[in-house]
Amino acid sequence: MNVNVSISAPATPGEDNVAAWLKILARYRQPRLKRSVFELVVTLVPFMLFWALAYLSYVNGFWPGLIAIIPAGIFLLRLFMIQHDCGHGSFFARRGLDDWTGRLIGVLTLTPYGYWRRAHAIHHASAGNLDERGIGDITTLTLEEYRALSPRGRLAYRLYRHPVVMFGIGPAYIFLIKQRLPFGMMKDGAMPWISTMGTNLSIAVVCALMIWAVGLVPFLVIHLPVVLIAGAVGIWLFYVQHQFEETHWSKSEEWQFPKAALHGASHYDLPLALRWLTGNIGIHHVHHLASRIPYYRLPEVLRNHPELAGIGRITIRDSLSCVKLAVWDEKRGRLLSFREAHRAMAA
Repeated sequence: MNVNVSISAPATPGEDNVAAWLKILARYRQPRLKRSVFELVVTLVPFMLFWALAYLSYVNGFWPGLIAIIPAGIFLLRLFMIQHDCGHGSFFARRGLDDWTGRLIGVLTLTPYGYWRRAHAIHHASAGNLDERGIGDITTLTLEEYRALSPRGRLAYRLYRHPVVMFGIGPAYIFLIKQRLPFGMMKDGAMPWISTMGTNLSIAVVCALMIWAVGLVPFLVIHLPVVLIAGAVGIWLFYVQHQFEETHWSKSEEWQFPKAALHGASHYDLPLALRWLTGNIGIHHVHHLASRIPYYRLPEVLRNHPELAGIGRITIRDSLSCVKLAVWDEKRGRLLSFREAHRAMAA
């Protein structure tokens, strides 16, 4: 017998009642084993099929078939979303099964599971806290910090925030270089290094086997773009989920987790197909507030609590304008473009 316990939600979640959502969302935390297995299969199998299609197109000189690299990259991104849920212990809700699934996927995504999980946990615990920036997030300076920089420092920051660097060079650096050596996590003991070196060894073995099977050039021609596409789209999603105009940042003495989670992350309202391909990660404000909810249950939350859908909502068109935002104005409580920042400094 099913008993439906109704929990009334606040009509308009705000500063005083945001914490109430923690109790409301707790009932969505339980994953469904068959659904989790299904999600893994319908992600891994298409990835392998599109990869194989791209390879066959290459060796047979059918160049239009190389377009299969794009969906292969998108499904690799979706595998990363499963790895992401495993890191939160929400995909199977069985720590051992989640961890080993995440580790194995990490070999494909070039992401050391233990190292990434630790950095991502820090991100969730400190998102929106101006005094806790630096690990697992995109570097964001306040207006006063930007003002205090030398001309060379401002140039370096502007280059860092440039779209070509952020979504082109950045993903290549992160997935091919940075995640091979976990510098910055030295104080966390040996685990980040064990995770990274174990993943690196596994990557080397898998790559060696693939190169033996298909050849060095075909492997690089196919897999390198696949990884870079997945990385670029992943960085884009992470960017617009936190770098939107009305996001939330505050000092430690004012920072509160529920408010920072719900108002410091966006609801990237994507079309249904893109929502599915990206593992519903666009419902990011709900994810930050209740990270143990499996990604496939996030739409269920919005259906049952439509008042959440309007909080931090941005569309694809809105997200394009987020690229220019780069400096946090503490007085106005919003992100500014570089042009707006310089106007504010001049004033």
